[in-house]
Amino acid sequence: MSYEKTEDAIARLTPEQFRVTQQSGTERPWSGELTTNKAVGLYVDIVSGEPLFVSGDKYESGCGWPSFTKPVEAAHVTEHRDLTHGMVRVEVRSKHGDSHLGHVFPDGPPEHGGLRYCINSASLRFIPKDEMEAEGYGAYLDQVEDVA
Repeated sequence: MSYEKTEDAIARLTPEQFRVTQQSGTERPWSGELTTNKAVGLYVDIVSGEPLFVSGDKYESGCGWPSFTKPVEAAHVTEHRDLTHGMVRVEVRSKHGDSHLGHVFPDGPPEHGGLRYCINSASLRFIPKDEMEAEGYGAYLDQVEDVA
């Protein structure tokens, strides 16, 4: 599967998705539709479709944005120093889509590596487990676990 940023993909973005992914924006806390999503499946870049996170690595951090302990494939997430807003943070972007995803912080669950990937819902598309094969993400099914 090829993951790339295309003009068509950019044209399909909502204004909020464009602002977040292409202009490094941040959605308001608790406003994203995936913040409280507890369904089992895969989160991909809204622009390129590259796999980013799985539901089993998502947790409730209380920050107001979807939080994950790690990417499904580290190679699909790049880290960049972010000095905006008078802070020093680590921005995360999708490798192929170059979409702004959010930031990574060292305050995640220690038992899962200690990282918190704080991600904007607007940069993600959620694919339920039962649709992953049909959408071309069957190779990731073994990384998506049913949770009770």
